[in-house]
Amino acid sequence: MAKGKFSLNFDAFEALFKPKMPPLIGADISSSAVKMVEIVDAGKGAYRLERYAIEPLPSESVVEGNINNLDAVIEAVKRCHKRLGSNFKNLALALPNAAVISKKILVPAGQSDDDLGLQVETEANQYIPFSLDEVNLDYQVVGPAPNSPEDVEVLIAASRKDKIEDRIAVAEGAGLKAMVMDVDLFAAQSAFELIEATMPERGRDLNIAVVDIGASTMNVNVLRNDQSVYMREQPFGGGQLTQEIQNKFGLSSEEAEAAKRAGGLPENYESEVLLPFLDTLGLEIARGIQFFFSSTQYNKVDHIVLCGGCAAIPGIAEAVAKRAQVETSVANPFANMGMSSHIRRKSLEQDAPSLMVACGLAMRRFDK
Repeated sequence: MAKGKFSLNFDAFEALFKPKMPPLIGADISSSAVKMVEIVDAGKGAYRLERYAIEPLPSESVVEGNINNLDAVIEAVKRCHKRLGSNFKNLALALPNAAVISKKILVPAGQSDDDLGLQVETEANQYIPFSLDEVNLDYQVVGPAPNSPEDVEVLIAASRKDKIEDRIAVAEGAGLKAMVMDVDLFAAQSAFELIEATMPERGRDLNIAVVDIGASTMNVNVLRNDQSVYMREQPFGGGQLTQEIQNKFGLSSEEAEAAKRAGGLPENYESEVLLPFLDTLGLEIARGIQFFFSSTQYNKVDHIVLCGGCAAIPGIAEAVAKRAQVETSVANPFANMGMSSHIRRKSLEQDAPSLMVACGLAMRRFDK
């Protein structure tokens, strides 16, 4: 990994791509819950899931990635860390995709770190609609440019300082320390690489759609050889299933969410609510894939990987495969890891799809 010059102005937020991290806990603050994951080195290139925890957030505490109720989120992070039971206090956090402007640029190869840093800042001015004084900017050299041997590809990532400072304030308020600030998308891709390693030929030359089904939005990210070739966000998520449960059975939002996860709904729930929702979800994913075909040179998706809280719904992979006509599986980035005695395997099977970002963040401690 190339060494970069990072334009960062405070201690707690270190480089997005900083190498040689100390022991870290991956902490994902989503719209519905705080999720923490701790992964340790098991030797010989293997990893072990040491512990994880999930703590629900009060409604509207985090909306579209923005922290609306700082105190409520701090308290949830405290409870989650206590439930995790780890002695580590260093966190790897992530910004929501919408809070980050990322762009790949081409620059001449062979530049010094200082010259590269200056050129990145100059290029960033063209793509960032804010003064560079208002943002934190970072970059990573990806590698040689595919069609231009004299250039290298550089990934720029920038976010407004207030978005970053909110998450740092949460960590500090909970008595913890933010050591890394990543991006949801990049963290999930890191976790996906663990899944990809189990695929035939390690997924080489395949178009794999990673579909993250959140509470209100669904993100489709098509990867080919570890590079994103298409991204799309669609306004559809698990909140719609919760709303249908509320309407059908006269429950509050909290009661509907709890019933959705724990079960115990009337017999007609599956036929009248769940199956229609899964069918609509399959149609939305199929529509996202059609947009991929019409927007790129590709005309095939080889595999769909479902993640996010909704991906744990029984029968979801079959419903999506039927509608999209593409082989589909549910994400479990821990499938090839060892498990400590702290882990209840049955609970992990249910929770794993929602832990993609937290897992990717936890893996940052192994950056080279």
